[in-house]
Amino acid sequence: MEAPCESEGRRSLFPIYSFQELVELGNMRILRPSEIRALRAKHGLTQSKLAELAGVSQAYIAKIESGAADPRLSTLEKISRALERFAEESPLTAERIMATPIVYVSPNDEIKKAIELMESNGISQLPVLEGETQLGSISETTIIQKILSSENIPKLIHRTVGEIMEEPFPTVSRKADIDTIYHILEHHPALLVTDKGRPVGIITKADILKLAVEEGDSKS
Repeated sequence: MEAPCESEGRRSLFPIYSFQELVELGNMRILRPSEIRALRAKHGLTQSKLAELAGVSQAYIAKIESGAADPRLSTLEKISRALERFAEESPLTAERIMATPIVYVSPNDEIKKAIELMESNGISQLPVLEGETQLGSISETTIIQKILSSENIPKLIHRTVGEIMEEPFPTVSRKADIDTIYHILEHHPALLVTDKGRPVGIITKADILKLAVEEGDSKS
């Protein structure tokens, strides 16, 4: 178990690696301390489980994530390897890909609000929710089509989302596999991830493209 303090004289901050270990280390991106919490959460790991996989204490993981500890390179390597192994051995599911929290509009919101949310979040579509129920969706494409069909823009942006919203996005469970997600996104711009009927995340075609880039970078 990694101790946050030194006990036997002055030790090097950098462990001694064999040539092969250095080669393997060079092929793996070592996480920054600030990245650990988000990546752990993305994989659905608790601090205790990550600590077990990495061979360090849960308390030390907590200190690293809070910024209270400045870990050695060797500790960051252990944590990075543990997360990498977990990702390789675990099936890729919706809960590991989905974006949270869900950015959405209500049916009574003005279209202007939908445009502002899409612009500020760099997205091109939104689910329309009322409470925890999905009623429809709205996209840049829908709004642009209205404008191109000679819709009066000042009047359009003050109409309600419910007046022009389209069908709801398909839904999948947290444990839906990547093949199911790919198949749905071939025909829809986005899907919602639900837990016992409650929307908990969203996956778009842009998320799948980002995932493909990350997969390619990790193998290059």
